[in-house]
Amino acid sequence: MNNFLDFEKPIADLEGKIRELEGLEDGSDIEIKEDIAKLRQKALQQLEQTYAKLTPWQKTQVARHVDRPKLNDITARLIDDFTPLAGDRAFADDKAIIGGLGRFRGRSVVVIGTEKGKDTETRLRHNFGMARPEGYRKAQRLMQMADHFGIPILTFIDTSGAYPGIGAEERGQAEAIARSIEVCLDVRVPMIASIVGEGGSGGAVALASANRVLMFAHAVYSVISPEGCAAILWKTRDKAQEAATAMRITAQDLLKLKVIDRIVDEPVGGAQRDVPAAIKALGDAIEEELTDLAKKEPGELREERRRKFLAIGRLEES
Repeated sequence: MNNFLDFEKPIADLEGKIRELEGLEDGSDIEIKEDIAKLRQKALQQLEQTYAKLTPWQKTQVARHVDRPKLNDITARLIDDFTPLAGDRAFADDKAIIGGLGRFRGRSVVVIGTEKGKDTETRLRHNFGMARPEGYRKAQRLMQMADHFGIPILTFIDTSGAYPGIGAEERGQAEAIARSIEVCLDVRVPMIASIVGEGGSGGAVALASANRVLMFAHAVYSVISPEGCAAILWKTRDKAQEAATAMRITAQDLLKLKVIDRIVDEPVGGAQRDVPAAIKALGDAIEEELTDLAKKEPGELREERRRKFLAIGRLEES
């Protein structure tokens, strides 16, 4: 991995030394081999210690890491015969939200998710994962189709939020998000949402109002970004670290608050260090939850989902 975060500098230095020694190794120098083995063990220990005590702000940085699994990586590894379906049948096809039909470990599913892109070209194509109203209306269309044919819905969320442009507002961004949440709560099929990177604002909730909400261990999920919160409360983005802590945006905090249902463990050093292993762990968790939800009646699924979200944030008196 070549993209290191600021707090990973000691690990980057160790891995740099390992690469230097590997360049000197001629296959017969036992002393160099031993030095490499020692450095690898030290780097692994440093990695484990660092990621065992990440702050909420550091987790935010990890969640935004360019090498983390993206929607296209997930569909390529988990979904067989994936067939994208385009357009909202009203205005245009939004590239930030991708959806379609496929098979997940033998089950027919409808897949919907946000795609950020990995480089400048793909980020621009997918608008950095920030969907416009037509993206959410496409999601509504696909969810309603899944409901009509009795097909489970899998959503994957990685977005800083919905696109805040003037055109998006003119075309009814808020209404489109609200309607997507309404459709999520109304469908009578199993629905599982996975927060794989950033789960930002209503743009994330629009796809995450599901029977089960899963979250990678180093993902974040919040009503606003730490920078946005800091700008509102302290009039400066420099307080983003304090905001991240106060907002309780980590998977561990959100599980305690019952906002999410399950944490999916990541490989040591984060999902970005071993994308195939991270995606497999996510797939195993989805399969387990989907098997459980498949036993429930359609009406029960809808009622359970509604009760769950109405209970979030409700004060319970003892």
